[in-house]
Amino acid sequence: MEVHEELLRGQAEVWQLMFAFADSMALKSAVELRLADIMHSHGSPITLPQLASRIDSSCPDIPYLARLMRMLVRKGIFAVHQSSDGGDETLYKMTHISKWLLHDSELSLAPMILVENNQWLLEPWHYLSQCVKEGGIAFKKAHGCEIWDFASQSPQFNNLFNDAMACTAKIVMKALVSHYKDGFDSIQSLADVGGGTGGALAEIVKSYPHIKGINFDLPHVVATAPVCEGIFHVGGDMFDAIPKADAVFMKWILHDWDDEACVKILKNCRQAIPDKSGKLVLVEIVVQEDGNNIFGDMGLVFDLVMFAHTTGGKERTEQEWMKLLEQGGFHRCKIISMPALYSIIEAYPQ
Repeated sequence: MEVHEELLRGQAEVWQLMFAFADSMALKSAVELRLADIMHSHGSPITLPQLASRIDSSCPDIPYLARLMRMLVRKGIFAVHQSSDGGDETLYKMTHISKWLLHDSELSLAPMILVENNQWLLEPWHYLSQCVKEGGIAFKKAHGCEIWDFASQSPQFNNLFNDAMACTAKIVMKALVSHYKDGFDSIQSLADVGGGTGGALAEIVKSYPHIKGINFDLPHVVATAPVCEGIFHVGGDMFDAIPKADAVFMKWILHDWDDEACVKILKNCRQAIPDKSGKLVLVEIVVQEDGNNIFGDMGLVFDLVMFAHTTGGKERTEQEWMKLLEQGGFHRCKIISMPALYSIIEAYPQ
C-alpha cells in the first residue's frame, strides 16, 4: 500500500510540474487584462460583471473570465469576498500578491511578468536539452542571434525589456537605499554600468544629490533614456572601457555572462576607479543551494533563466563570487544581505 501511495504521489507531482506554465500564463493574463488595476480603482470588492465591464473590450466573455478568476483565486492572486448582506453573487478583492500586478504602482512586477512570459523569451526554454547535448546558446538557437543583438534589432522587445529592467530597478533601489545607507556617502561620481535607461541611478542620485551619476549602457539603450538631473547618459561597450568614476555600480549585469566575460568586465571596472579609494558595488543573487529562505528556489530558477536567455550567464554562490572578483582585480570584498532576492556585494582593489 505504501508503495502504491508513493507512486500515486509521484504521478500527482509530475502532473503539477508538467502544467506549471499554466500558473504563469494565468498571471500574465491577469496583467494583460489589468484586473488588479480595475479592482484597485474600484476601491471595494467587485462582481464579475463589474470587472468584465471595465476590461478594454467591447464584448468580454464573462464565462472565460470566471474560469480565469477561479484559478487566480485558487493561487491566492485574488480572493473571494463574502458579502455581509448574504447575497449569492461572488465578489472579488485584492491580495498581497495582486498589489504587485498594478501597472502604475511605484513598486510593480507587471512589466517583468509581461517580458518573461513573452513568446520571445519563452521560445529559448525549448532548447535547454539540446544545449545539454551539444552546447551552444539557447536564445541563439531559438532566434538566430544573441539577446542583446535581438534587442537592438527589435524596438518592441527593447522597450519591453527596458520597462522590465526599470521596474526591477525600483524594487532593488528601495531595498538598497534603506539597507546601504552609508555606502554612497563618500562617493562624488558613480558609474552605473549596464544602467539601462537610468532608473536605478536616478534613485541613488535622488537620495545622494551630491553624486554625479554616469549612466553607461549600449548606445541603442541610452538613446531611449529620459533626461534626469544629475545624470549623464553615456553610450559604449563595457567590454572595451568603462567611464572613470569614484565607484562603479552594477545591478544584475554579471549574471548575464560567463566567467571569462565577467573577468574582462571586472578588469575594466578596476581600471575605471581609483587605486586606493575606489570601490565596486554589485547587486546580484548569491545562490543558497538549500533554498532555505522566503524566496525558496528562486536563485536556482534564475540560474535557469540565465541558461535560457544569456550568453553563458549564471547565478553564483558566495564562493564563486569571491573567486571571480579576485580574478578581476578585487582582492577584498564582503556580502551584505538584504530582505530581498538579491544581495549587495561590495568589493575593493586593495
